[in-house]
Amino acid sequence: MKNIIFILLFVVLNGATCEKEHEVVRSFCYWKTDLYFQKEEDSLIKDLKVQHMYVRFFDVDWNPYAKEPLPVATINDIRLNESNPEITPSIFITNEVVLQSNKKQLDSLAARIGKRIQKIGVRLNETKADKIANEIVYPKDYYKQENYKRINYDSVKSIELAKLKVDFKEILIDCDWSEKSKDNYFYLLKQIKKEFPTAQVSATIRLWQYKYVEKAGIPPVDKGLLMCYNLTKPDDFKAKNSIGTSEELAQYITHDKYKLKLDIALPLYSWAVVFRGNQFKGILSDYDQLRNDSIKLKKSSDTKYILQDDVLVGQTYLRNGDEIRIEKISEEELEKMISIITSKIKIDNQTKVTFFSFDKKYINDYGTQNISSYYARF
Repeated sequence: MKNIIFILLFVVLNGATCEKEHEVVRSFCYWKTDLYFQKEEDSLIKDLKVQHMYVRFFDVDWNPYAKEPLPVATINDIRLNESNPEITPSIFITNEVVLQSNKKQLDSLAARIGKRIQKIGVRLNETKADKIANEIVYPKDYYKQENYKRINYDSVKSIELAKLKVDFKEILIDCDWSEKSKDNYFYLLKQIKKEFPTAQVSATIRLWQYKYVEKAGIPPVDKGLLMCYNLTKPDDFKAKNSIGTSEELAQYITHDKYKLKLDIALPLYSWAVVFRGNQFKGILSDYDQLRNDSIKLKKSSDTKYILQDDVLVGQTYLRNGDEIRIEKISEEELEKMISIITSKIKIDNQTKVTFFSFDKKYINDYGTQNISSYYARF
C-alpha cells in the first residue's frame, strides 16, 4: 500500500514539475539607425539575460521615380560593448514594393538584399575584430609593464578579422503583405531563401494574417514571428489604445491551427498620440516632461489629457486645446495577453519571446524584474 501511495505521489509531483519543462529564448527588437551599446545597455542585457536580438538592418521601399524597389535607411554605426547577444538581421519591406514589382525586379531585389546583409555583417565583424585587437595590443595596465612591447595594431586586427565569417543563423523579413500582394511576396521569400541556403528565413505574421489564414496564406519560410501589437491605427480618434489590448488580441488568436512554427513579439513601449479637433496630428515618443506639467496639461480621463497652452515638444508644435492620448500596455494587460497567447500557441525552449523595443527608457519604465517575470510566464 505504501508503495502504491509513493508511486502516485511521484507521478503527481513529476507531472507538476514537467508542466513547464521549457524556458523560452529571451529576445528583443532593436529598431534604430545605430547599434551602439554603452555600459547601461550592456547592464540591462545582462540583468534580463537577453540571448537574442532582431536588429533592423535596412528597409526596402518603392521608388516612384526609378519605378523599382530600393533599399533605404540602412543602419549606420554598429558598435557592441561587452554584451554579445545573437543577432538576426531584420529587413522591413513595404507592401507597395511587392505590389508594384515584377518577377525580374524581385529576383534582383533578393540578390541585393543578400549582398547588403553580407556587407553589414562584414562591418559588424570589423567592430568585433577591432575590440579583440585593442585588448591584445593594449592589455590592461600595459603602460605600467616595464618590458611591454607594442604589437602592430593593424596586423592584429587583420588576423582577427580573417577568423570571423558572416554567418547569420536567421534572417527576418518584415512585411504586412495583403491578399493582392501575397503571391509576389511569397515568390520574393523563396528567392531570398536561395541567397541564404544555410540560414533560417523567418517572416513577421500580423494578427489578421494569423486569424484569416485562408485569405492571407502561409509564407514559405522556416518560421514566423507573430506580432501581438499595433492592433489598430493610432490616428483612430475612438481607439482606446492603438498599441493593443488583451480584449482585441483575444479576437484574433482564436485558433491553434497555424501550420508554421511561431515565435512571439509583444509591445514594451509607450507614446502619446496628439489630436486637434478630432484630427490626428502626430505621435510623441518623448512626452514625460509634458505629462508631468500639471499646469499645461489637464487630465480628462485615465489616458487622455487636454493641453492648456501652446508648447513646443522637441520639433513638434502643439496648441492650446490639443487632446493627447497616452498609450501604454499595463502590467496587468501584458499578463492577460500572455495567457491568451499560451492558451492557443505551442511554446517550447526554442521559442523566441521578443519585446519591442530595446530602449533603456522603456525598459527602466517597466523594470527589469517585471520584464523577467513576463518571460517566465511563457
